[in-house]
Amino acid sequence: MTERDEIKETLSAAPPPSASPARRKVDLAAAMAAFDTAENSASAQETMTEPRPKIRHSHLKFLWNWITTMTLPLTRRWMMAGASVAVLAIAATATLQDASVFESTTLRSRPATTEQGLTLARPETLTAQPNTAPIPAEPVIASESPRKIPELRFSLDVVGDTAPRPSLQDLVPHRTIGEQGRDRFAEIDPNQIKVTLEEPVSTFSVDVDTASYSFTRSALQNGVLPQKDAVRVEELINYFSYAYQGPEDRRVPFATHVSIMPTPWNEATQLIRIGIKGYEVTPEEKPRSNLVFLLDTSGSMNQPNKLPLLKTSFRMLVETLDPEDTVSIVVYAGSAGTVLEPTQARDKAKILAALDQLSAGGSTAGGEGIRQAYQMAEANFDPDGVNRVILATDGDFNVGITDIDELKGFVERKRQTGVYLSILGFGRGNYNDQLMQALAQNGNGQAAYIDTLNEARKILVEEASSTLFPIAKDVKLQIEFNPATVAEYRLIGYETRLLNREDFNNDKVDAGEIGSGHRVTALYEVTPVGTRGAIDGLRYQTALAPEGQSEEYAFLKVRYKQPEADASELISLPITRADEASDPEAEFAAAVAAFGQLLRGGRHTGSYTYDDVIALATRSKGSDPYGYRSEFISLVRLAKVAAAQEPQRR
Repeated sequence: MTERDEIKETLSAAPPPSASPARRKVDLAAAMAAFDTAENSASAQETMTEPRPKIRHSHLKFLWNWITTMTLPLTRRWMMAGASVAVLAIAATATLQDASVFESTTLRSRPATTEQGLTLARPETLTAQPNTAPIPAEPVIASESPRKIPELRFSLDVVGDTAPRPSLQDLVPHRTIGEQGRDRFAEIDPNQIKVTLEEPVSTFSVDVDTASYSFTRSALQNGVLPQKDAVRVEELINYFSYAYQGPEDRRVPFATHVSIMPTPWNEATQLIRIGIKGYEVTPEEKPRSNLVFLLDTSGSMNQPNKLPLLKTSFRMLVETLDPEDTVSIVVYAGSAGTVLEPTQARDKAKILAALDQLSAGGSTAGGEGIRQAYQMAEANFDPDGVNRVILATDGDFNVGITDIDELKGFVERKRQTGVYLSILGFGRGNYNDQLMQALAQNGNGQAAYIDTLNEARKILVEEASSTLFPIAKDVKLQIEFNPATVAEYRLIGYETRLLNREDFNNDKVDAGEIGSGHRVTALYEVTPVGTRGAIDGLRYQTALAPEGQSEEYAFLKVRYKQPEADASELISLPITRADEASDPEAEFAAAVAAFGQLLRGGRHTGSYTYDDVIALATRSKGSDPYGYRSEFISLVRLAKVAAAQEPQRR
């Protein structure tokens, strides 16, 4: 079926449009062209198998010629639109000469939509009823009748009208829906500035997810700014690798690095950067992997950037596995089922064949799929290995368990068995980031978004060890600021990872997981004492520095658990003036942080611009073997162009 045929069938399924000004314009144009082509013009007959019947009603022709030749002001032409609709109805009746056009038809097109873009029903389940309404201004084409029906063609030109011409998208509403704005994200309440005297302690869980950066890139490469809540600044920062030195001994699973630098967007403040680098597992130390691929094969995945990209991505992952690793495949659509029983990676051909046979269709029973995937992982549990479910989906769960809190509770209980859950998101339009973030955070896993093959290679090949092999779990950071040196502070990002102060010492409270070689970066913007801050000081309170601590900005504590342990361990160190240093890696992280804040509206970035971000990132780019930092600079340029089209977002 050609695209033209699809458009015809879609138009036949659409309900009569409302009498909006834009609709009247289209009606007028359609009426004019329909009468022109009914005169058996050469251009109109080129697509017909037999000549068109001429209109024999001379009074109709006279009336139409009078309408089309009159030179009227634009305001009066709108009044004529209603008359032209009536003329078209009479002409169509005389031309078609058979009521079979309006007999029951079976729709084989895409889902019918209203002008507002609301999907009415799936095409495979909807049957049109006999049409008893007046003949619509748009042509009705699709029919089961064997009778040949003249094809109505129409032009969109409105003679003498200076208004913009309607495009084909105006006539096929579902083409204008697109993917923009329909994806779901949890609402983010940005972190506010805190007064140290009033609230000196900040606590949060580490985050190594990167989905926000990939989604932001996908939006910008499509020429639009991402939704504000799609931008999680900490995930943008942590998308990049930084030159942190890791620990030499696995008994201390990560090393901590601190630096202090002037804030690029505010001369009155400073940035404290906290960096963590995880221990890198050597090939000899890698444990066996018991992996369950839980793959969404529902109808919503039937797009090039969804299931086909998913299959290629998992082929890449299979290529990285050791021969003793085990792979199972569970899929779900209207229901869930096992495609591949536990199979060792040495039988690579069998695993790849199972991936190749997957196709998309049906509804989305994601909850049942998760249940079966955990059941498979537990049945093949390896007490000395890594046991992980990897869920790949657009997040559109619509059958079975669909409530986020219920799914979170299920995943949270299952992580106690030693089976972790990681999430890979695909596609646009149905993308449910809110659900995937909740599942990954409660499943002790990472959430990533794959929009290109390069991103699949980055996540599943270059960073496969950090994705699959945890070196520490429930990692929490807590900073106590010194009121004698820091008047105010603000944590940049991590809004969805904030913890209560008492949660830091509570080993029952879940927190983030760090994988082999993972790097985590957090930035605090602080206002030194003696500098005018954003909040006026109090008259009756003063900050006195304890003796010997006047050089300290803050005291950092990191709490974590070994992967097999239930009790946490503690690392602590002071942050002092000695940490003030120029560091290109910290400057690049600051450039990414500024970019993320600008995308979210730039509430705390003052007069800082995208050009300033480009200059700072270019100056501090440093080593860039895979081109990720160069790509970032290109994205900032795209954001600058997109923001010019949406000045209210800035």
